Amino acid sequence: MTTHAELILVLGGTGKTGRRLVRALRGSGRPVRAASRSGEVRFDWSDQSTWPAALAGASAVYLVAPEDPALAELFVKQATGAGVGRFVALSGRGIGQVPADAFPGMVAAERAVRDSGAQWSIIRANNFNQNFDEDLWRDPLRAGRLALPMGPVPEPFVDVQDVADVAAVLLTSDGHHGRVYDLSGPRSLTFAEAVATIARAAGRPIEYVELTPEEYRVELRSAGWPAEAVAGLDLMFAGMRAGHLAEPADGVRRVLGREPIDFETYADRAAAAWR
Repeated sequence: MTTHAELILVLGGTGKTGRRLVRALRGSGRPVRAASRSGEVRFDWSDQSTWPAALAGASAVYLVAPEDPALAELFVKQATGAGVGRFVALSGRGIGQVPADAFPGMVAAERAVRDSGAQWSIIRANNFNQNFDEDLWRDPLRAGRLALPMGPVPEPFVDVQDVADVAAVLLTSDGHHGRVYDLSGPRSLTFAEAVATIARAAGRPIEYVELTPEEYRVELRSAGWPAEAVAGLDLMFAGMRAGHLAEPADGVRRVLGREPIDFETYADRAAAAWR
């Protein structure tokens, strides 16, 4: 395997996967530029004047897709023009089995790196474990009630540390060009089982409530979520209920040669977030 010591640009460098990826790469002695709206180097998808400084001297990019799909191709073209020869794009598992308007930024980012002429690989991940303790579902769990329109379909939640570790390998090792890796945890759990696991780890009662899709939309709107975000979450859960993401994937094992982090281990480590 050939390794590369050139500068690696990590977009979303303060995000869930990005900050762990930065830590992993620096831990192995790689030169890294962590870029985000509030990071070491400012990068803002909506402000193209921030792109050149982030790209200067970079040979590889960890690409977290923009919300605006039109920006993905523009950025990738600018990146290759600046000398970037490798992309690792973070995407969503089952992206080809959900409506085309569900995740347009991810779809555009995948297409852009495939057409770039550079080396590329794509990570398609299940829902993150850390959605439960870092943002999306943390506050409801702390309040003792998580209500979602999921039904009995299970999800093999993936730990973001596994995503970051896989990305680090793809960015620094040869042999992955043109490959798409589906990443998940080692086994599938329903949301009710996941919440029960979290409640045990936290040592307090937390209720899971099953909603209809319409009830879920009403709750989101009542909580002040914008219409675009409500529509995006509605589409995400529709795809999950269809079962496209229910079976565990082998991408972590294929790249890292080990089993993914299991949900119980994650919950024990994150338990303080729900107390």
